[in-house]
Amino acid sequence: MSSVDKQLDDLKAEIDEEVPPDITVSDVKYEGPELVIYTPHPKEFAEDGDLVRNLASKLRKRITVRPDPEALSDPASADAKIRSVIPDDAGVTDLDFHEDTGEVVIEAEKPGMVIGRHGSTLREITREVGWTPEVVRTPPIESSTVSNVRNFLKQERDERRDVLERVGRQIHREEIGRDQWVRISTLGCCREVGRAAFLLQTAETRVLIDCGDKPGAEGEVPYLQVPEALGSGPNSIDAVVLTHAHLDHSALIPLLFKYGYDGPIYCTEPTRDLMGLLQLDYLDVASKEGRTPPYDSEQVREAIKHAIPLEYGDVTDIAPDIKVTFHNAGHILGSAVTHFHIGDGLYNVAFSGDIHYTDTRLFNGAVNDFPRVETLVLESTYGGRNDYQTDQEDSEEKLLEVINETYDDGGTVLIPAFAVGRSQEIMLVLEEAMRTGKIPEMPIHLDGMIWEATAIHTTYPEYLRDDLQDRIFHDNKNPFLADQFNHIDAGEDERQAVADDEQSIILSTSGMITGGPIMSWLRHLGSDSDSRLVFVGYQAQGTLGNRIQNGWDEIPVNNDYNGGRGDTLTLNMGVETVDGFSGHADRKGLMDFVRTMNPRPEKILCVHGDERSVQDLSSALYHEFDIRTFAPKNLETFRFR
Repeated sequence: MSSVDKQLDDLKAEIDEEVPPDITVSDVKYEGPELVIYTPHPKEFAEDGDLVRNLASKLRKRITVRPDPEALSDPASADAKIRSVIPDDAGVTDLDFHEDTGEVVIEAEKPGMVIGRHGSTLREITREVGWTPEVVRTPPIESSTVSNVRNFLKQERDERRDVLERVGRQIHREEIGRDQWVRISTLGCCREVGRAAFLLQTAETRVLIDCGDKPGAEGEVPYLQVPEALGSGPNSIDAVVLTHAHLDHSALIPLLFKYGYDGPIYCTEPTRDLMGLLQLDYLDVASKEGRTPPYDSEQVREAIKHAIPLEYGDVTDIAPDIKVTFHNAGHILGSAVTHFHIGDGLYNVAFSGDIHYTDTRLFNGAVNDFPRVETLVLESTYGGRNDYQTDQEDSEEKLLEVINETYDDGGTVLIPAFAVGRSQEIMLVLEEAMRTGKIPEMPIHLDGMIWEATAIHTTYPEYLRDDLQDRIFHDNKNPFLADQFNHIDAGEDERQAVADDEQSIILSTSGMITGGPIMSWLRHLGSDSDSRLVFVGYQAQGTLGNRIQNGWDEIPVNNDYNGGRGDTLTLNMGVETVDGFSGHADRKGLMDFVRTMNPRPEKILCVHGDERSVQDLSSALYHEFDIRTFAPKNLETFRFR
């Protein structure tokens, strides 16, 4: 008998002792980080609201209870009973019964009303029908991504369960050795922005944090071939943790599966959906530009199948000696500051991912409240000594001023925007400005993935600011449903019609002008001196956006701006940069993030910034807080214990 089987037998015996005599436990299994209890008495489990909570506390496990098939009522009769239990105002849109797991997925406009106070309605559903309810939100804006992900996971339930059982056994395996040490290897993202990838290693475990590409630098990928990473074989990595979905952090995760990786990806639920959206677009853009993508859509599906969503604040075992906790990073939807607790109090490491320290219109500011952090790996995008962004209110005023001037000149405002995060932030600013008369009412055209990314935002309002959540819950106040917004979905003909039509504001991907529909808009509008190109996000070195910011006015418009032949366009439209809308903390925000940590870390690795930024920030943190700081290069290894 394996150590995991013996562990499960011992757990079952302990559970049998704890549950009332009228409850039988037929089996216990690990599925991912959770312990799943199977029982012919789900109704009795549901009767005692504290039973599962007490078991979870005593066993120190995340617990899910699932009914045996014979305990389930007929789906047709269960459907009627469930609908009678749930308040009408919850807006139930679908019930989906899964007899293999005894779960019923309830899709509703207001999931909170399905859950009830402290889960009371969920328990009542189980008492009535025996099925275990799982609740998901009906998107206020229909999202093909969310729908496709949910349908795909439904189709792959059997295989996904096999994946989860295998992962669960790996997490709860017996520790092999007695050595205790911790080290971090930098596989990318050091003294540069992009290709984020770090390897966190212990004597027992290897965890890869992020695996992204480098904007504007085709072929520069993380150093996955080194022995610490995939060089020792794809499954030498025990787990992948994804801080957020932007491509410079997520683009190459499917490549791991192409190489043979078959383990879990831990991320938040919106990160999982956005990851799929952005990776598929990544393949589409590569195909249109005549490049051979590094993987295909099958590997994207594998990544989604292996994703294990975690919520902010949940402490989760991901290996025998590592627990992980996600906290809001304030950067984009679902972005996470990731805290690793290693061993039994041995060591604690936090990876900031990308952070925004103060509140924005979309998100609360990044969380930096941890019981312990000995080492912090901190982004430094705006870590330079002069990298202070404009106050948000002043930034909004500047943007509105540019829009009003352009409108008075008879021109169109073109904003290259990242589909995820900055676009929604700008949408909120524009909606309010038109509603309050600060700028004239005019169409706001959304091109590329912006509308789809916005739909995903409305699917997960619990990840947004409280006041914005409240507005999204009421369709008549949902700012993303304002009449001014128009989704461009007919391609080049519609773009030509918009360019020839009345004045408007256009938000288009890509945000750094590295391809995508923004190239079409430059062809249509670039020669118009009355129009404005307005940058509102970070432009990485080497990207066309960065070059235009620095004065380029002869630009390639066939997406090939790295030395190949192609048509060029003389850019006559005005170029403006409006700071303050970035999803990254500026120099002050990064310093404040560390200043307000209690306790502060002993060591800080400054990463995800150009050479000047990481060195400036490293020096400032050392002098200000007397903390050991580093500005590592790629392929360095730091041992901490």
